Amino acid sequence: METLEQGQTTSLPPASGAGLARSIAGVVSVALSLSVSELLAGLWSWLPSLVSGMATFVIDTVPKPVKDWAIRTFGVNDKLVLGIGIVTVALVIGSRLGKRSVTPVFGLFGLLAALASARSPQVALAPALVNGSLAAALGVGAWKWFDRRPTETDPDRRRFLAQTGGLLALAVVVAWGGRALAERARRVLARREEVELPVPTEVVAAPAVEAVFDVPDLSPLITPNDRFYRIDTAPFNPPQVDLSTWSLAVTGMVNRPIQFSYDDLLAMPLVERYVTLSCVSNEVGGKLVGNARWLGYPLADLLNRAGVQDGAGQVVGRSVDGFTVGFPVEAVFDGREALLAVGMNGEPLPFEHGFPARLVVAGLYGYVSATKWLSEIELTTWDGFDAYWIPRGWAKQAPIKTQSRIDTPKNRGSLAAGVVPVAGVAWAPDRGIARVEVQVGEGEWREAEVSVPISKDSWVQWKLAWEAGAGTHTLRVRATDADGATQDEIERPPAPDGATGYHTITVEVV
Repeated sequence: METLEQGQTTSLPPASGAGLARSIAGVVSVALSLSVSELLAGLWSWLPSLVSGMATFVIDTVPKPVKDWAIRTFGVNDKLVLGIGIVTVALVIGSRLGKRSVTPVFGLFGLLAALASARSPQVALAPALVNGSLAAALGVGAWKWFDRRPTETDPDRRRFLAQTGGLLALAVVVAWGGRALAERARRVLARREEVELPVPTEVVAAPAVEAVFDVPDLSPLITPNDRFYRIDTAPFNPPQVDLSTWSLAVTGMVNRPIQFSYDDLLAMPLVERYVTLSCVSNEVGGKLVGNARWLGYPLADLLNRAGVQDGAGQVVGRSVDGFTVGFPVEAVFDGREALLAVGMNGEPLPFEHGFPARLVVAGLYGYVSATKWLSEIELTTWDGFDAYWIPRGWAKQAPIKTQSRIDTPKNRGSLAAGVVPVAGVAWAPDRGIARVEVQVGEGEWREAEVSVPISKDSWVQWKLAWEAGAGTHTLRVRATDADGATQDEIERPPAPDGATGYHTITVEVV
């Protein structure tokens, strides 16, 4: 076997070099195929994003434990990670392509991605097949073009690497451009910037001084729109809504089916309400919860206009992208706040939070109540329909559990000895919070100061002055709602109807 002396260089043997070049060609071909499909979807809204179509299929079919793990691990970034994962898998497959496999693999990808995209009620099969076919043809053509590039000599290899590197960079730019064009088209189509919300017939008062604590790192009483959590089944970008053709129908077990436009909705007597929403996937101490000032039409008034028939036990909300929720009719008429919302914190609903209209129901987890991009409200029996997440193992009845969270100090943080503010938020929508208590180590539970509630459906802030001595300390918090029930101490995961337990942190005091 030939050995190398110090200072000598070598290059890959021809066979190995050809294999590496083929792998690189496969990766770049897949990247070009995906990026151009994104560009086409951005240029023409009737063509779907193939990556989004595949992502939706994964979200709809992934086993429940995997979905729970993804949200627990990645939180609001779960869809970004999913998209990266799909692209990564595609690139890895591309690196393994050969002369015999390139055409069938790209063809199969184009077909499957098209079929996955066409599962959406907003996507027709023919356009999906068009984009899938174009993406497949481009991928095959690019791979074969690369395969004819000479790589036998050093200049050939350098030229090949320069070409593939440049095209890979171009693919990234093209994909980003396609996404930007799609977002621009969505905004133009929706005309959200042209919307002027009417003056509410009932305006909530601005939070009083006693309702807001000035503690560093404490969650704001009103969650800004750009910081409000988002968990839904729409990958990457919200569904497209054409405001000029959008309408909302009230159907099913009603005496007078109703259908109205966005202008009709804005002409109704709208009211403002403070309501805290929470995701059922929120871990104890998690961030998948937020509080906002909502503007909308009372759902009870809407259903009274339609006339609810005897025997109707469930309100089903349907999104323009096919997502569904279902909650008891009683939740509309039992006195809690239930809105057909059009505004959030003084502006039209952001796209990612349901523009042009969504449901907001106090005291129910979002997966059974908070339909975004709403297109239909149907009245049916309780057993007559199971909404999207119910067959996937989540509970059909889903009241939000009383919860509390420590915002400051941070878990595993280091503090200086002395008086330390311990503060956070607590929530029990539709009931309200009566008391918050903090425990240090195995000591007595101490009652914290609670901010003046701005509504029984809104979370409250709390704070406690703690004389922190040197050492490692464990802090726990618990809340008691206005009905006198203290939150459950037993630690349970979010599935199937919400996590329980006390939020617990550990800090080092020096």
